[in-house]
Amino acid sequence: MTPVQKIIEGGELQVEGRFVDASNATLFAKCVMGEEEVAVIYKPIAGERPLWDFPDGNLAQRELAAYLLSEALEMHLVPFTIMRDGTFGPGMVQEWIEIDEELDVVELTSSANERIRQMALFDAIINNTDRKYGHILPTKDGAIYGCDHGVTFHTDPKLRTVIWQFAGQQFSASELQVLRSARELAQRSTEGLISPAEVSALKSRIEDLLATGTFPEPSEDWPAVPWPPF
Repeated sequence: MTPVQKIIEGGELQVEGRFVDASNATLFAKCVMGEEEVAVIYKPIAGERPLWDFPDGNLAQRELAAYLLSEALEMHLVPFTIMRDGTFGPGMVQEWIEIDEELDVVELTSSANERIRQMALFDAIINNTDRKYGHILPTKDGAIYGCDHGVTFHTDPKLRTVIWQFAGQQFSASELQVLRSARELAQRSTEGLISPAEVSALKSRIEDLLATGTFPEPSEDWPAVPWPPF
C-alpha cells in the first residue's frame, strides 16, 4: 500500500464541500494524518437516491467492485477506492485526481489513444451505463483514469458511453488476454459487492466478448450515449 493509500484508509476524513450537480451526495473531502493530507471524493451510502433499475445493493459497492476488478486485471483505470466510515456514515472514498485542464477531453476521448481503448474494453466488461466525458480524467503526466462507476454490472445490456470509435473492431491479442483473465478473476473481485445474478451476468458478458472477438456495437434497444454527455 502506498503512503497516499494509507492516508486515505486511516486518516481523519474532513468534508470540505459538495458537488451540487451530482444526483447523489458527492462530497469533496480530505483525509488528514498528522501533517499529511490527501484530497478525496466521499460518497456516503446515506446520500444515494434509489434507482429503479439498480435495486440490488448500493452504488458505493459498485464503485468499489469496478476498482477491484480494474486492479485485478492490472488495467489501473480507476483511482484508489475503498469503503470506509466518514462524517455521514459509511460510503465510498476515492482518491481525487487532478486533471489537465488544458487538454480537450472530447478530442482525447474520440481519439485512438490506447488508454481510451482500454477504457472502452473495461466499460464493455462492467456494463457501464454512464461513461460521460466528465467521467474521464486525464492528468498532466499522461495518465488517464475513469470515475463514477456506480451504475455498472447490471444484468441487462445497458452499455452507454461516449467511446464508440472502436465499435466492431477486433480485439488485439493483449485485449483477448485481459478478457481471459477477467473470466478467471470476475467472481473473486466482485463477490459480495454485487448480486449473484450480476456476477453471473458479468461472467456471461465476458464469454460473449471472447466469442465475438470484437468491441460491442451500440444497441438499438438502449440509448448509446448518456445524456447529458458531460
